[in-house]
Amino acid sequence: MTGSLLVRGLVKRLEAAGYQSLGTPFRVASVDFEFTAALLGTAGRGLDLILIVDTATGDHGDRDAAKVRQRVEALSRALDITASRYVLTVILAGASLQGDIEAISATCRVLTIEHAALDGAGLPVGDAAAESLDDHIRVLLPLDLRGDDAGEALQGDPIAELLSVLPKTVDSELVRAITEASMNGEEAVTKALGTRLEEVLSEDEQP
Repeated sequence: MTGSLLVRGLVKRLEAAGYQSLGTPFRVASVDFEFTAALLGTAGRGLDLILIVDTATGDHGDRDAAKVRQRVEALSRALDITASRYVLTVILAGASLQGDIEAISATCRVLTIEHAALDGAGLPVGDAAAESLDDHIRVLLPLDLRGDDAGEALQGDPIAELLSVLPKTVDSELVRAITEASMNGEEAVTKALGTRLEEVLSEDEQP
């Protein structure tokens, strides 16, 4: 993988979140596509395809919004041809693109990050830098309702707050079970759903 320090930092963070790097160029519908970096989701995010556009170094014409749009649109068409269900996300890493990026947003989800405080290995230099980096790509990261690494609890009970705004007819035990399980991935959610269904069926069978 080539690219700026920011690109390397983004790839490291996404890999830590469970994404897998995809070698480039990669082929779709017999066409090769070249991007600075690409990653595929796993488990519950298995349909996510993330492309990182390095607007700092300008590799592959990445400082030209029109050229970036053409490549993204071509990839989107190739995915349509193959009936792929991948959901595209493009991360613009570095300086702002010259030109209008709204056309890119019409094709896929677009995230932008111009700067991050990283060390030579591409890791955030501290907790504040790590939080700032995460804020730019939060939509791609697993939902975590637990406290931080220091063990500090979140203020209030987010699950209770969620239940308070749902209709009274909603199974609160089911919502609580699958919300808590969501922190551990798709398999945990499926298991929690099955367990709750068994409980409800058992209650119905009791005289």
